[in-house]
Amino acid sequence: MKNLVLALLALVVVVSCSEKKTAHKEVLHQNEKLIQQYFDYFNKHNWAKLSEMYTETAEFRDPSLGPEVVKQSRYQIIKKYTELAQMFPDLKDTVSTIYLAGEHHVVVEFTSSGTAPDKSRFLLPICTIFTIENGMITKDFTYYDNFE
Repeated sequence: MKNLVLALLALVVVVSCSEKKTAHKEVLHQNEKLIQQYFDYFNKHNWAKLSEMYTETAEFRDPSLGPEVVKQSRYQIIKKYTELAQMFPDLKDTVSTIYLAGEHHVVVEFTSSGTAPDKSRFLLPICTIFTIENGMITKDFTYYDNFE
């Protein structure tokens, strides 16, 4: 009887661990799909859909917004990217690598490119750390060299 109880307990532990691993993999897969969709919306300049991927107010760290973490609403996200696309109508991000960093973080290396009104082109390597909770982006911490 004691051996049967131990065997059942061991089976419960194994099944529980297996279920946790499956759930963990599913969260990672969903986060990766979310970020791939994000860059699809970005490259289509669909700022409204892109903004809906964020919580109502999300935290940003971005050299273009200053040195501190700032909170932005979806409206502010749309406004920022609309203005950027007006300056660079062919603005595009090319993802080189997506790193799944636990259940709440995705790190993305990409290159942003576009053409300015004076016809000069730019290529800018960027790294962004996204924090995702309940399928929504809560933090967008972006790093790039903004010194010329």
